[in-house]
Amino acid sequence: MDEVIKIVNDIKSGSIKPIYLLMGEESYYIDKLSDFIEEKVLSEEEKGFNQTVLYGRDVTVEDVIATAKRYPMMADRQVVIVKEAQDLNRTFDKFEAYADNPMPSTVLVLCYKYKTVDKRKKVTKLIAKNGLVFESKKLYENQVGDWIKRVLSGKKYMIEPKATAMLVEFLGTDLSKINNELEKLQIILPVGSTITPQHIEDNIGFSKDYNVFELRKALGERNQLKAYKIAENFAQNPKENPMVVTTSLIFGFFIQLLKYHGLKDKNPKNVAAVIGVNPFFMKEYDVALKNYPMKKVSQIVGALRDIDVKSKGVGANAISQSDLLREMLFKIFN
Repeated sequence: MDEVIKIVNDIKSGSIKPIYLLMGEESYYIDKLSDFIEEKVLSEEEKGFNQTVLYGRDVTVEDVIATAKRYPMMADRQVVIVKEAQDLNRTFDKFEAYADNPMPSTVLVLCYKYKTVDKRKKVTKLIAKNGLVFESKKLYENQVGDWIKRVLSGKKYMIEPKATAMLVEFLGTDLSKINNELEKLQIILPVGSTITPQHIEDNIGFSKDYNVFELRKALGERNQLKAYKIAENFAQNPKENPMVVTTSLIFGFFIQLLKYHGLKDKNPKNVAAVIGVNPFFMKEYDVALKNYPMKKVSQIVGALRDIDVKSKGVGANAISQSDLLREMLFKIFN
């Protein structure tokens, strides 16, 4: 995020590169930087003749270079943005000659999503030398919560830890999806608000009571009544709670618990960092650690592997999601 802020500030100050390669698995920052350049580098009057947006699937490298080599009309520069530039991956090396001597009056932006161009390649090195190469890396799940807080803080909103956890549980690490949901909440809630689990449930559609997060908590507490109640809700709403996803997240929880058991240094900060948990939720893991000895956790991990196979229909086509959920809970509690 610091690198993104620096790029934005450089552009604002007039330090604009002739060529940008925005690449990586996380598309969110690629889109944000591309949109910023598209909106801010040229004035509205200049955009009509001097701003071109191309798509990798519709053009060749030669087409892009020809467009980039044009001179601007009644402006100091032109902007050429190539979206989905990864569709040019087979011929991307053809940008070498242009990258070696880019047009100083052109700002060429290559949006290369979901993958990267090998940094050892000559073309990448030339772009880095004469322009800028930015790699947008996927965040780990335990980093997304802090990212959500930073984004909201910048817009003068706050969020409760459980609400953050709900977003991460149900949207994963896809920053674009998370940002879209946060923007919906910002339309509804006044500046200065604190986003709560109730806001998430009312406006995004995730139940604050019937979700994998609450199921995991119930399992850790060995609260069988609550766990079976949540499981029954899942069975009645299989589209909102796919068995494969449920099994994966519960499996992840017990893998974290297994790592916790194996740590010599059980200082909460160290444990949270090693197993990838927000320190706010360490109390739940402490409770689970006391309720499940290491040997039992190992057995549960093995049982969950079996449930996962069945949930994917291997040798268990006749087993309903409801029965699989009951089997999973039975093996965990007994």
